[in-house]
Amino acid sequence: MPIFYNSTSPTFLLTGVPGLEWAHPWISIPFCCLYLTALSGNSLILFVVLTEPTLQEPMYYFLSMLSTTDIDLCISTIVTVLGIFWLNVREISFSACLSQMFFIHLFTFMESSVLLAMAFDRFVAISDPLRYAAILTHARIAQIGLAVITRGTVILTPLVLLLKRLSFCRSRVLHHSYCFHPDVMKLSCSDTKINSAFGLTAIISTAGVDSIFILLSYALIIRSVLSIASPGERKKAFSTCISHITAVAIFYIPLISLSFVHRFGKHAPPYVPTLIANVYLLIPPVMNPIIYSVKTKQIQRAILRLVHCKGPHV
Repeated sequence: MPIFYNSTSPTFLLTGVPGLEWAHPWISIPFCCLYLTALSGNSLILFVVLTEPTLQEPMYYFLSMLSTTDIDLCISTIVTVLGIFWLNVREISFSACLSQMFFIHLFTFMESSVLLAMAFDRFVAISDPLRYAAILTHARIAQIGLAVITRGTVILTPLVLLLKRLSFCRSRVLHHSYCFHPDVMKLSCSDTKINSAFGLTAIISTAGVDSIFILLSYALIIRSVLSIASPGERKKAFSTCISHITAVAIFYIPLISLSFVHRFGKHAPPYVPTLIANVYLLIPPVMNPIIYSVKTKQIQRAILRLVHCKGPHV
């Protein structure tokens, strides 16, 4: 097994599916389908929201932010993932690895923040509908978007700089087909207590805090909905939250599972972190456009109008 001695600029080796290297060309087929579905689905949502006048509302602006982060997350990993499966290109330089890791975690933290913003949007829409447009103005939405990017960048920059001070003298083989902070950190022969503590702080202060506020938002939403007298209006109010609740679940469950596997799953089979990592990476970008297309009638109508306009004219 290749070893680096006291090297601060190693070349790492990425990993596809352990034990199934011979099947990588075949495994690449579903991965290609997932990437194409994610990129095309989110691009369609983004295009429809930005071009359809009836969708120029805060809820759909936040949905376009979600689609943008999903597209960027796919772009940050597609080269290394398909490079392994198609060409067996496993080597990645330390600088390239840090850059990829930065963007993967940045878009992950941004997605968490956008989901929180969408929860706030649903809370305002249900609890105070008369002031909805006054609270979520275009300027405020832009400020939220800027805050989402700034928070992720400020938290992640020290995380990357702390990795650059480490020396690597152990195995250079990473456990995923992309660079993930806990995975890179484990290969160092330096003291990584600060890195580990800062990494844990970063995930708690982003996804951890966001999930708590999302739960709080839904507790307030439930209280507001239960105060509505009409059962029909209650059902309608709850139905507007179904898509968002599903998006939250498919994002947080794989993220929490992957974090637990890296911190506490030392004796887990090698394919377990690989499977969870790929679910964490691809399922939210693939499912989010499907969820919002199926559950949101306004999106459905906008897509149907788009298809009708682009279709052949008799």
